[in-house]
Amino acid sequence: MLRITLEEKADAVVLKLEGRLAGPWAVELGRLWEEKSRDIAQKKLSVDLRETTFADASGMRILKAIYSQTGAALLTGTPWTQYLAEEVASNNSNQAGPEV
Repeated sequence: MLRITLEEKADAVVLKLEGRLAGPWAVELGRLWEEKSRDIAQKKLSVDLRETTFADASGMRILKAIYSQTGAALLTGTPWTQYLAEEVASNNSNQAGPEV
């Protein structure tokens, strides 16, 4: 299961992911991103991975797509989420990098 929370402020957005980013939940995140990306294009995006417990290949693809489109700050809190953020940020031209 994955909880997706989108916190929108005047000039910033936090996309918080809690749980397993896999299978149908990765598809749901992709759908949400397609729906909301144009609305938040001019805002600073942070992706909060601190409560993410797992990501499969499809979850990684959507995170990489979001990161490559936005250069989002990747918020981490554990060695695993730090690893996840490093994998998402690798091989991208927007090298804003993860934040702890």
